[in-house]
Amino acid sequence: MILNHLWGLYAHPKEEWHTIDARHESFRYSLIHILLVALIPSVCAYYSAVYLGWSIGVGDRIMLTPDSALMLSVAMYIALIAGVFALAVLAHWMAHTFGAEPTYTQTLELAAYTSTPLFMVGFAGLYPELWVVMVIGLIGLAYSVYLLYVGVPILMHIPEERGFIYASSVVTCGLVLLVCILTATAILWSSGFGPAFTH
Repeated sequence: MILNHLWGLYAHPKEEWHTIDARHESFRYSLIHILLVALIPSVCAYYSAVYLGWSIGVGDRIMLTPDSALMLSVAMYIALIAGVFALAVLAHWMAHTFGAEPTYTQTLELAAYTSTPLFMVGFAGLYPELWVVMVIGLIGLAYSVYLLYVGVPILMHIPEERGFIYASSVVTCGLVLLVCILTATAILWSSGFGPAFTH
């Protein structure tokens, strides 16, 4: 069943990583997982931007036109999927340095399942208060990093000490990717592709 590892990653992550390692589903399976889970933040962001409005502190709620929100949600969906694939490529490239010989599908599994808690944070968008989303986002980020540190030694078949350094390198690459996405967003917004607000 698609998403069948989802509960296990929260309830018993170490055992679930062993299950994922034992099964090693196909590339298609990981792809479908990413495509489905990446819908959560995109759809929730669209709904809250158009129908609920975002509260960023003082003043009225900020709402977007349906067309503008749709454009941003589609862009977010594409960026999230591209980010997971890019992280998998970087993890695969770095693996040989740490004595691991994973397939690309294995590193895609690692990237897909460790990014899942971050994508699940998208549900917080249904309560569009900036401080709430930020707090839940930090919790999701912390849990994603935890999953990565637990999963690397198991999935990559390397000792925990080396796994720690490898996971730290993957986290650094993930942060660099995030900065690149944010920079690209800022450039696009300043080039006239910014959101259209309702009045």
